[in-house]
Amino acid sequence: MKILIVSWEYPPVVVGGLGRHVHHLATELASAGHEIVVLSRRPTGTDALTHPTYTHVTDGVLVVAVAEDPHEFRFGEDMLSWTLAMGHTMTRAGIALGKPGVGPAWEPDVVHAHDWLVAHPAIALAEHFDVPLVSTLHATEAGRHSGWVSGRVNRQVHSLEWWLANESDSLITCSGSMRDEVTRLYGPKLPHIEVIRNGIDVTTWRFRERQPRSGPPQLLYVGRLEYEKGIQDAIAALPRIRRTHPGTTLTIAGEGTQIEWLRELARQHRVARSVTFVGNLGHDDLLGWLHGADAIVLPSRYEPFGIIALEAAAAGAPLIASTAGGLGEAVVDGETGLSFLPGDVAGLTSAVREVLDDPAAAQERARAARERLTEDFDWHVVAAETSQVYQSAKRRVRHPLGRPDIVERPLPERDLGT
Repeated sequence: MKILIVSWEYPPVVVGGLGRHVHHLATELASAGHEIVVLSRRPTGTDALTHPTYTHVTDGVLVVAVAEDPHEFRFGEDMLSWTLAMGHTMTRAGIALGKPGVGPAWEPDVVHAHDWLVAHPAIALAEHFDVPLVSTLHATEAGRHSGWVSGRVNRQVHSLEWWLANESDSLITCSGSMRDEVTRLYGPKLPHIEVIRNGIDVTTWRFRERQPRSGPPQLLYVGRLEYEKGIQDAIAALPRIRRTHPGTTLTIAGEGTQIEWLRELARQHRVARSVTFVGNLGHDDLLGWLHGADAIVLPSRYEPFGIIALEAAAAGAPLIASTAGGLGEAVVDGETGLSFLPGDVAGLTSAVREVLDDPAAAQERARAARERLTEDFDWHVVAAETSQVYQSAKRRVRHPLGRPDIVERPLPERDLGT
């Protein structure tokens, strides 16, 4: 089949887990014999006047990376305007794929969209080529904000997600909890939703047994620095952990809008010297931290899946994770890691203490987590299941959609440091 994948992230432009997911999926589909074109974007700061669309083939995937139109929109300040401009550029590049003379004429059998940021180009291109639209919804705006969409931009993003979900001919979510969330938020007239887990290439993550070592325990968090990731709960638990395990440190890897708030929170809990922010880590550096930490702590309050849980399992890092969303499905409590309820600081503290008190049992769970990856999270399986969705997708009859129902509620009181 000829597949046009539309994503606002694709290497070398990687913002989070979505970019890595799309990259692995695209290359695995290509290796299975499908013709794959990925329509994505060039790094922020390029423009179409001096940096034309960049087309190249990598790992059997034709990547069409569009440059920004000449404008002054910034994602953090003009998110919807920036997104619409990107979508316009992607649409032009996608239509050009089917034009003889511009290049070898190529028309897809299906368009696969990844998240709301590409709703406009994906819907337009599926309509232009008259082919089914498959959409993977990696997260929701309501989920990211504890169920509320009270702000103007929040409502706009929610509406785009609703539109993409209802315009699609098939939907994919990465976990059962995300399927339920999408159904509740965007139903009742949605197409069929298939649950296909994220995958991992275990060959790129060298497994290492925990080695006995001296010195204080080291905890690690990896991910975006946002409220829904629950890092504030790990910081709140650290003073309690240090009472029974003196000297314990927490290293926080990643970037995000809440970094200054988290720094202040560490000062308030009097653990500022024990909390280190190291920013985004490259693959080799991340692997080194995973090998060196006594445990990785993933305290998300909202998590559609959590790819870092798979990466940590592949590297052999003992897992301590909340049961939020997909994490509750990725980590089997007591078998492949230890779990606690989202926002439960006492439960998080207890799980960390259990890991530090019994490293042999933690290592046994880490081995089980690694073994599970080759059975349940193999990219070959993910690609095969996704291919089945492509083949069964049929373009639905379109009806007027109207507008989504949005209930405005005040956000819960919390200091986000902004």
